[in-house]
Amino acid sequence: MSAIDDLPPLRQVIADHSLSARKSLGQNFLLDLNLTAKIARQAGDLSGTDVLEIGPGPGGLTRGLLSEGARKVLAIEKDTRCLPALEEIAARYPGQLQIIEGDALDVDPLAHLTPPIRVAANLPYNVGTELLVRWLTPPIWPPFWQSLTLMFQREVAERIVAAPGSKAYGRLAVLAQWRCDARIAMSLPPEAFTPPPKVSSAVVHLSALPAPKFEADPDVLSRVVAMAFNQRRKMLRAALKGLGADIEDRLQAAGIKPTERAEQVPIEAFCALARAVAAR
Repeated sequence: MSAIDDLPPLRQVIADHSLSARKSLGQNFLLDLNLTAKIARQAGDLSGTDVLEIGPGPGGLTRGLLSEGARKVLAIEKDTRCLPALEEIAARYPGQLQIIEGDALDVDPLAHLTPPIRVAANLPYNVGTELLVRWLTPPIWPPFWQSLTLMFQREVAERIVAAPGSKAYGRLAVLAQWRCDARIAMSLPPEAFTPPPKVSSAVVHLSALPAPKFEADPDVLSRVVAMAFNQRRKMLRAALKGLGADIEDRLQAAGIKPTERAEQVPIEAFCALARAVAAR
């Protein structure tokens, strides 16, 4: 019996189902159920809330979310080996856990969940950033989710919360902080995982704002920021020349010096530039 429910400890679950983390799927399992419950608590009050979880593996965080009172958890798992272990959790929490075998990039959460919805996941490293960008750039805002509580490599987490002028500041920081309040909720050393990754990890919590902090078309802003940071060592007038011959005028209209580099530009100025580009 584990510390948070009457199911077996995760080491026993992994042994019973002959599970091992697969590098090809970006898997690193958390076996400490007290730790997974602590991560679940970073998502806030889960009572009356549906939760989307990506890549649950043997179900450590899944059990944490359910034990912390989630109304329902939708667990999307690509690895068929993990499904029997997840089914055992579903039997322990009748009607509260829905398991979908498949790729999270192909699943519409709103077809299975009822708002309010939070996302909580120990994301597979190989799809984590792509999923985050999708969640941050929907055509309609506010999004389907209230908050994202996500585990990343520490380096990625620092890029999400980075401030202008820092080396970590880039596209992820702009897209995340434009529409969300973002913070690092907790850090985890490599030895917390099986197998231990080569880097430390961190849990990032992002709360969706009712409206973006600054006005901008999301598609235009995404394109401007992607171009700016793709050539971050160049002056912006060179990095963004593909936006038109009048890019210096657009930069100046947004209050940005054409000789500045992307990491020097605050989010508000990027949004002003996006508006200037859209007005052409």
